[in-house]
Amino acid sequence: MSNLPYYIKWFILGIIIGVVAGASALAFYFTLKLMEHVFLGLLVGASIPEPLGEGGSLTSGFRAVRYWLIPISTTLGGLLSGLIVYTWAPEAEGHGTDAAINAYHRLQGRIRRRIPPIKLVASAITIGSGGSAGREGPTAQLSAGIGSAIADLLGLPPEDRRRAVAVGIGAGIGSIFKAPIGGALLAAEVLYMRDIEAEVLFPALVASAVGYSIFGSVVGFTPIFGYYVGTFNPARLPLYAVLGIIDGLFAILYVKTFYAIHDLFKKWRINNYIKPAIGGLLAGLIGLVAPEVLGTSYGWVDLAEFEKLSLFTSPILPLIALLVALPFLKILATSFSIGSGGSGGVFAPGIVIGAFVGLDIGLLLHYLLPSLVPNVAPFVIVSMLALFGAAAKAPLAVMFMVVEMTGSYQLLPAAMIAVAIAYLISGSNTIYRAQVPTRRDSPAHAGEYS
Repeated sequence: MSNLPYYIKWFILGIIIGVVAGASALAFYFTLKLMEHVFLGLLVGASIPEPLGEGGSLTSGFRAVRYWLIPISTTLGGLLSGLIVYTWAPEAEGHGTDAAINAYHRLQGRIRRRIPPIKLVASAITIGSGGSAGREGPTAQLSAGIGSAIADLLGLPPEDRRRAVAVGIGAGIGSIFKAPIGGALLAAEVLYMRDIEAEVLFPALVASAVGYSIFGSVVGFTPIFGYYVGTFNPARLPLYAVLGIIDGLFAILYVKTFYAIHDLFKKWRINNYIKPAIGGLLAGLIGLVAPEVLGTSYGWVDLAEFEKLSLFTSPILPLIALLVALPFLKILATSFSIGSGGSGGVFAPGIVIGAFVGLDIGLLLHYLLPSLVPNVAPFVIVSMLALFGAAAKAPLAVMFMVVEMTGSYQLLPAAMIAVAIAYLISGSNTIYRAQVPTRRDSPAHAGEYS
């Protein structure tokens, strides 16, 4: 394999990694569904809105027979996740994408073979029990770990092992989000704060397309958040610029809050097994106030986009207070769920936080300028990508991913303005600490630059 020309070798490897990534995404998806049924379904008796692309509707909100058991569910999920992770693979704690990035830069692409299955089970339990986390991190670390194992089995050199890890990140995320273009771009962009790894783009495109095809063949190809039908209005560009400023500030808040809580739990001198349970308890208590923060929260994005405000609910907060509080509560719930050592991704929560911010800003602008802003959907969608594109330092990839996840390219000009401004506002704050500024700063490229 090592003697083959670059493009032939990586076309073949891209197909192999893509097949594995698609299969891994399916394994995680169905394991997560099982855990949701066990914890939220059987234990809590809850029904949580699903996104339109996964069989959800715009008429169902949150319902729970045993509402008071929400914190019990999240605590139990955190405890089980902590026991599994800290017993067999401590590297699987937290958000997996960062661990995969770290393996690329500092570990020559080496990921222990036990990590992928541990990450799959622990993350499914964390999210399925109601913990506020996303699918992307587990799938990224799962696919990256298998990519690393494939490179080892084929006897590939360290530079090819690193590429296999990066390609696995992109293929896994492109599969689970049904966003192959964005996933491929993410493989090249997420490794750095201000640079891209161009050499992984070709195999990432191949792998992401294959993984997406396998995943979609089983669960369907409908975009996760359904199809946005609308037109681009250039008169709104100044409003999107303002939205970009706000999203940049929220990206900073997300990063700062997450790592403040993460570092607090790291310093806390108690058994590591217990920390995710405490984080789960705190996230569950927030879920009592606002069930919209539980799990991935994907279904609430569609309800926000289509302004189904009557389905948003809280036992103590009036609707307006709930809508204003949701971005902050989702940040806190995510920080407690994952920052405590629980297993899950930070990508999807970032998307959801952006959607909640966009809903608030869109409603305000609709009230002030009803003829210019007849509905909030464009602001929900643009805000999703602007906030997390800034927080992840991957504006190009996230922009295409959200476009693919909503099935519409109509808002690309607005997205380009908002994400560029949010990226500038957020500065060097990144949700992925393992990122380095540029290729020159990466240990993987030591000696290449003088």
